[in-house]
Amino acid sequence: MFPGQGSQSLRMMDGLAGTRPQVRRTFDAASDHLGYDLWKLVQEGPRERLDETRQTQPAMLAAGVATWRAWEEAGGRAPDIVAGHSLGEYSALVCAGSMDFAGALRAVSARACLMQSAVPVGEGAIAAVLGLEDATVEGLCAEAGAGGESGAWAVNYNAPGQVVVAGHAEAVARVIALAREGGARRVLPLPMSVPVHCRLMAPAAERFEEVLAEIEIRPPGVPVIHNAGLNPQSQPEEIRKALVRQLTLPVRWTDTITLFARRGIRTLVEAGPGRVLTGLVRRIDRSLEALSLHDAEHFDRALQEVQGGTRRAGP
Repeated sequence: MFPGQGSQSLRMMDGLAGTRPQVRRTFDAASDHLGYDLWKLVQEGPRERLDETRQTQPAMLAAGVATWRAWEEAGGRAPDIVAGHSLGEYSALVCAGSMDFAGALRAVSARACLMQSAVPVGEGAIAAVLGLEDATVEGLCAEAGAGGESGAWAVNYNAPGQVVVAGHAEAVARVIALAREGGARRVLPLPMSVPVHCRLMAPAAERFEEVLAEIEIRPPGVPVIHNAGLNPQSQPEEIRKALVRQLTLPVRWTDTITLFARRGIRTLVEAGPGRVLTGLVRRIDRSLEALSLHDAEHFDRALQEVQGGTRRAGP
C-alpha cells in the first residue's frame, strides 16, 4: 500500500535513509528531474512549501518509490497485489512495472500543477470528518451546498466513520460546522492546498488526459487496484482512463481493503512515510495484519515478518 498526499511531514524518510541507501539515491534522481533539491525540501522545509501540491506530490511519489526500492533491495518479498491511496497509485504503478519513475514524476508534476490551477489557493479546502456514518456526511455536504454556488463532496471513504470532504472553502467550512453540531467525534482540516477528487477537478482532468497520452504506460507485472472503479487494468489505455477519472471521483479505500481480504491477502505492507494506511487497515478489518516501513526499526521488523514467504503481502 502506498500513501498519498496528506501523509507528508518534515524530515519524513530520515529514519530510513540512514540504513537504506536507496532512499537518498531515489530522492537524488527525483531532484535531477525536478530541478531542485527535493531531499533538502523534505528535510528542512519550510513546511508551507512542502504542503503545496506542486511540491507534495513529487515528494510523496519519491518517498513511496524509495521505500519500495529499499524493500526490494533488502530481499523483501514481491507483492501479490498493490494499491495506492490517491497520489499513492502512481507509486503503486512504478512498483508494478507499469510506469518508469521518470515518467511517473512527469505525470504527478503535471497533475499537481493542473490541480492547483483548477482551484486557486485559498478557494478550496479539505477536511476529515470522524465519527459519523458515510451517508450522514454525504447529507451534510448536500446541505452545505444547497441553494448556493459553492459545494462540498465526500471524496475519501477512508474507513468506517472516517470520511474526507472537499470542495469550495466556504462550503467545506459549513460542513465542518454542521458535522460538529451533528456529533462528529472530530473534524480535522487537512494540509492540502487543493480540493481533490471532486467535480472542481474537471478542468484538470481534461488537460491531464493529454499529458498522460505522452507518457509510456505498460501492462503491470502485478495487479494494481485503481481508486477509480476498484478494478485492476491490464491495458495501458485503460490505466490512463483510470488515472484521469481518479481526479474527479472519490477514493474508496474501505472497499479497496475489503477487496484485498476477499482475494485472500492477509498481510498488508505500507511503503512510504508515516502509518496512516496501517491505521486505516486496522479500523477496516482487524483480522488483517498491517505493517509499516516508515523507519529502520519497522522496516526490519516487517522484513522479518514477510520475507520468509509464509505470508501473502502487498507492499
